[in-house]
Amino acid sequence: MSTTINNKQISPIGFGTIGLLNPAKPGGLVPTEDAITVLKAALNAGSNFWNAGENYGSAQYNSLHLLNSYFTQYPEDAEKIVVSIKGCFDANTKMSMNDAEGVKGSIENCLRILDGKCQIDLFQAARGDPDVPIEVTVGAIAEFVKAGKVGSIGLSECSAATIRRASAVHPIAAVEVELSLFETGIFSNGIADACKRFGIPIIAYSPLSRGFLTGQIRKYEDIENDFRRVFPRFQRDVFDDNLRLVKEVEKLAKRKGYSMVQVAIAWVSAQSKRVGVPVIPIPGASAVSRVKENTRRIELEDEELREIDAVLEKIEVKGARYPALYAHHLEV
Repeated sequence: MSTTINNKQISPIGFGTIGLLNPAKPGGLVPTEDAITVLKAALNAGSNFWNAGENYGSAQYNSLHLLNSYFTQYPEDAEKIVVSIKGCFDANTKMSMNDAEGVKGSIENCLRILDGKCQIDLFQAARGDPDVPIEVTVGAIAEFVKAGKVGSIGLSECSAATIRRASAVHPIAAVEVELSLFETGIFSNGIADACKRFGIPIIAYSPLSRGFLTGQIRKYEDIENDFRRVFPRFQRDVFDDNLRLVKEVEKLAKRKGYSMVQVAIAWVSAQSKRVGVPVIPIPGASAVSRVKENTRRIELEDEELREIDAVLEKIEVKGARYPALYAHHLEV
């Protein structure tokens, strides 16, 4: 199922840049030169949809600065990449800035940092704002689309109602939501149905459930001094329960002869048939070897998908997606 955003064909598996810019993650901030090597490996592996954010990193150095550096080194790649940018969110204060002034300030800042090195093919407010109607946010972004400064408009972490209301203002090119074997909420909260109704591709972030499905986390102590300790699903009282799902997926992967990562990403991709619109997983990576693993596409047979569905029916994922601090930004 092919996908086009801003008149550019995008790859079935994208790339999320947040892991390259998070100083709190294991290993810390990836040096720019190494991050550029990882990005080039992603493109060489066929992954040309890059998901970045104004809030990925700091005001002084975030994923937009990294993109500037990348396209300064590889200007010929600018037309090959579909650049998706999230903005209008202050990671320090956890505040959305989705009114017209906030949208204007965010987009202009993104354009300033990118300095013409690449186009913003897709722009969306990173999180919803209960106090600002989506019509205001989308209308403000639309002004930049009309001016030719932004290619298209997306939504991120929204509700089904917001998709309907936003689509009445301007065509929505993509909806970015969390989707993985650990998080299937879009199938019960109306988001998948709304995307199908309007023919909107789904960008699936965190397809490996923040590392749970990488095989690198085997016990609670493996995330000592780790940013994931703040997430409810990684708390000690539910950790072992949630690890049961990991072990079941790993069994299937071993039987099929692939890594658990590849099976988890393949399952997300396979949801395109279920939803009726393209579903694009955007796993991140901070090493070339991980990029190669993530982008190696495999197909799951119908029987294997049914087997996974049976596992999901049997094993309950425990804990909310985000800490309470972020809850009011979800499904707005």
